[in-house]
Amino acid sequence: MRIKKATKKYEAWLAKNITIVPADLALKHTRMAEDLFQFLRATFYRWVQVWPQVCADLARAPRVLAVGDLHVENFGTWRDQEARLIWGVNDFDEAYPMPYTNDLVRLAVSAHLAISANHLAIAHEDACTAILAGYREGLEAGGRPFVLEESNKWLREAATGELRDPVHFWGKMNALPSVRGEVPKSARKAMEDLLPAPGLVYRVAHRVAGLGSLGRERYVALADWEGGRVAREAKALLPSACFWAKDEKGSKKILYEEIITTAARALDPFVHLRGRWIVRRLAPHCSRIEMAAIPKKRDEATLLHSMGFETANIHLGSKRAVKNVRRDLARRKPGWVHEAAKKMVDAVRKDWEEWRKA
Repeated sequence: MRIKKATKKYEAWLAKNITIVPADLALKHTRMAEDLFQFLRATFYRWVQVWPQVCADLARAPRVLAVGDLHVENFGTWRDQEARLIWGVNDFDEAYPMPYTNDLVRLAVSAHLAISANHLAIAHEDACTAILAGYREGLEAGGRPFVLEESNKWLREAATGELRDPVHFWGKMNALPSVRGEVPKSARKAMEDLLPAPGLVYRVAHRVAGLGSLGRERYVALADWEGGRVAREAKALLPSACFWAKDEKGSKKILYEEIITTAARALDPFVHLRGRWIVRRLAPHCSRIEMAAIPKKRDEATLLHSMGFETANIHLGSKRAVKNVRRDLARRKPGWVHEAAKKMVDAVRKDWEEWRKA
């Protein structure tokens, strides 16, 4: 199946399961043509078709409950129940049982593309080495959340750049356009349940964010509370694109909450699955981190090492699979992540060039 046909079929499946926002979906198509990194982020549905063909041996590796759509911009920060700043994977829309190798190779592919686009200053092979070394260390350590308090000072500085300044953040939130039509009652209730006080007067805005989820309904409740602004977001969810790619019948479970509660993780108390909505608090340091928001002075290898370690934090939630993952990892030759990433970069580029022509 070619990329144009795959996209058409996937979006038809989307439309059967959720309400589509046509303008946002059209924007997604445009951004997919702009550069290779954005194309990768927007097309996980295509990845799950191509990956088993290009990396057949890796696709037979032990399975874990995986992130699926992992990439270098799928990391962010949040506050845990002790109000500590935590760093880690930010989005689990595509969570699904997959080979552990999928997350590592996809993360490496995104690093390859970020390097080629001058978003990261490190050699391609060194980036892959750092990711794999972090993953191995995370498995051996039994996992450890990234608490940005007494330790991880360098990561705290990287996660609190100028573009995440409160003035900048709330300026963007306040500029969001109000929703003109009806807001689903279930979305309203989901956001209201997470607001800091009952009966709070709020404005519902439409937010355009992400790439893989562009085209889905996304609402933000904005309110004033005790001298400042607060925001709660409700994003429409549906099961992982892996269900679509495998044409699975029967019940299709959304695994978002399961993966975050089983991982080695300091939980965000404001992230909840409410029916078909994933609801969360939005705040200056409670959101995804774009590469452009990270200060230029940073240790690229350490950043990627941390991403690999955090990937292990997630996979350790699949306790029964960990022994097999370690055994499989030990038998693989050095450089396997880099070699697989190069193959997948070529496959993604081929699809992207075809998409641009279309």
